[in-house]
Amino acid sequence: MKLDDKLKNLGFNKHQLNAAIGTIIGRMVAPDSELATHYWLQNHTGLGELLGYDYEAMSLTRMYHVSDLLLKHKKTLEQHLYERERSLFNFEETITLYDLTNTYFEGSGKFNELAAHGKSKEKRSDCPLVTLGLVLDGSGFPQTSEIFAGNASEPKTLKAMIEGLEKLLTHSVNDGQKPLFQKKKPTIVMDAGIATDENLNWLIERQYRYLVVSRKQHREFVEDEAVEVKKDGDHTVKVQKVINEQTGEVELYCHSSLREQKERAIQDRFSSRFEEGLRKLGAGLNKKGCLKKYDKVMERIGRLKQKYSKASKQYQITVKKDVKNGNATQVTWIRTPSPDTTDSHPGVYCLRTNRDDLDASTLWRTYTMLTDLEAVFRSLKSELGLRPVFHQKTRRVTGHLFITLLAYHLVHTIRLQLKKSGIHSSWSDLRKQLNGHNRATVTMQCQNGTAVHIRKSTRPEQRQKVIYEALNLSCNPGPTIKSVIE
Repeated sequence: MKLDDKLKNLGFNKHQLNAAIGTIIGRMVAPDSELATHYWLQNHTGLGELLGYDYEAMSLTRMYHVSDLLLKHKKTLEQHLYERERSLFNFEETITLYDLTNTYFEGSGKFNELAAHGKSKEKRSDCPLVTLGLVLDGSGFPQTSEIFAGNASEPKTLKAMIEGLEKLLTHSVNDGQKPLFQKKKPTIVMDAGIATDENLNWLIERQYRYLVVSRKQHREFVEDEAVEVKKDGDHTVKVQKVINEQTGEVELYCHSSLREQKERAIQDRFSSRFEEGLRKLGAGLNKKGCLKKYDKVMERIGRLKQKYSKASKQYQITVKKDVKNGNATQVTWIRTPSPDTTDSHPGVYCLRTNRDDLDASTLWRTYTMLTDLEAVFRSLKSELGLRPVFHQKTRRVTGHLFITLLAYHLVHTIRLQLKKSGIHSSWSDLRKQLNGHNRATVTMQCQNGTAVHIRKSTRPEQRQKVIYEALNLSCNPGPTIKSVIE
């Protein structure tokens, strides 16, 4: 990736360079806070021997300062890494994926201008949050990133991120580098939360193509006109391509049999509870001490509708009233799912796009790339220590997140190289497989009273050799150091 060369070009001295590399590798190998990484570098790793640097003499303050330095060169480093990734894997930018996630941090957040309470994706709404926005290409490499407030509105962040991407394009051309977008602008893929009409119109004005989840409630699906795009045992996915005559957009109605099973199960569960409430209410009309007054019965039905709102909208309820005493005499209902909705078409979701040059199967497979972005967020949070954050100052919180992104660039590069050799392990699993290959010191007492110390790497096991060979790395890293003490 030539990250060390880039850091040197940016003016990093020897100590700053090794602090940066140690921080990033620490986030990859033993993800934790900067404080924990500092302890790891000094007590639990032979990284210093491999790099030729004494981490035991490095202060914790230097770790925090290098975080600030990396953040200072954020855009430059992101552009450098992405250019290297394009060069290494020779891919073209045809698809751009955009999404947001948030992470929580401990403390009050009063020193962080981005800290805000919002809806936490980790169910930690009790803590202050910050939001990470990512733009990735179809291969899963980050093109650019931005940190927003924890309560950032998803639709309002798109313009800022895409404009940031356009600035990278301008800088790339001005610097005489390979243009970021060589042919047409990429297709923006995003979920329904960001795909407002305002955002789509903004993309169209700038000649971007898009593929998004439709926010419209309308659903339709004619199985005879659909094509099968996926089959996994008994589960299938079929798609039907429709041209919207009013907008000219392509609408792709997708039916997943597995999704239908889940949605039907949810519908049936809430419908049965709603009907049970209606039955109890109707049965009580003829029992002493139960609710009978028409107005009270209607009020109770209203509460049931509110409690089971998704199920109740499918029902037509009739309550008969005795005009003499004002009591309800009978409660009846009919379940009539609304036509052309998810109620009448369970398992069907709709995609919309201005790409009329792609067939139905290609459109669906392009959209499924968005799941790769979700996998990126899972990796950042679970495998690379994105959460929680223990810093309180804005730049330190932002720096912590950026170090995690730098680590992800390297991790994703390694994993793609391994996939070429048929190794598809997760990063967590790779760390477990490589665990146990250590640097060790053997001490031997000689007859003449001297002691010989030999420091070297242990012999790797076969599972570890396979990984090293796939990456074209030595199976015996680091030098053998011999010292004699008299």
